[in-house]
Amino acid sequence: QAQLEQTGGGLVQAGETLTLACEISRRTFSGYVAAWFRQVPGKEREFVAATNWLGDRTHYADSVKGRFTIYRGNVKNMFYLRMAGLKPEDTALYYCAADFKKYGSYDLATDGRVEPLYDAWGQGTQVTVSS
Repeated sequence: QAQLEQTGGGLVQAGETLTLACEISRRTFSGYVAAWFRQVPGKEREFVAATNWLGDRTHYADSVKGRFTIYRGNVKNMFYLRMAGLKPEDTALYYCAADFKKYGSYDLATDGRVEPLYDAWGQGTQVTVSS
């Protein structure tokens, strides 16, 4: 079973930049959909960003569009979330997720937001943005 390990996160001031990393292990794969979600206490987990199987398309939540970037590393089992212009409302527990299934038809803007489609999740990492 695949295992996702997250690194990064921490306490930053508003306006600063932070990058989260997610490493996939214990699984061989030809490709995957990669995503980031976040959750604050008392609220449901929400979609942040996703990139498709080939990594050539991305989709973002409106709240982070233009500030956050999801991308894959040079090594196939790594992907990242670069968060620029951080705001206090970005404070949350961030999770990475991967979907290894190959679909005949897939719409990143809709399917990429569906949590049950993801096969594996990271352990979560806290990001706190002070004003």
